[in-house]
Amino acid sequence: MQQLISLLFLLLIGTACQQKEQSSTTATNEVDAGRKFLRAALDGKFDIAKDYLLQDSLNLNYLDVAARGYQRLTQADKDNYRGASIIIHENKFENDSTSLLVFSNSFKNDQDTLRIIKKNEKWVVELSYLYVHPTVLEKP
Repeated sequence: MQQLISLLFLLLIGTACQQKEQSSTTATNEVDAGRKFLRAALDGKFDIAKDYLLQDSLNLNYLDVAARGYQRLTQADKDNYRGASIIIHENKFENDSTSLLVFSNSFKNDQDTLRIIKKNEKWVVELSYLYVHPTVLEKP
């Protein structure tokens, strides 16, 4: 009986830990998705960044290019990116399921824009937008 209770306890803890890991890759809103994606990319954790990415061939290819570029950086640059803060300059909704997040990081301080969309009730980054948009959102 004691072994059965111990086994059930271990299963319960294992399940709880697994659920916590899964929920940690779920963003609560569009800014959270963008921030988590950017943090993972700045840290060189592209496997985690992929969890926040719109899963299509174009976005996956852009992420792969970014990962290869990151690997070619000097260790000093990698350390600077890992230590960089994410700066959110603007969050502009295009509609109820699409947001444009203007950001920079404290290392390079170059503003850029991510499109974040809600797909299947999950906020995800459309990385391809980074390469095809105007550099700064125009203000009316």
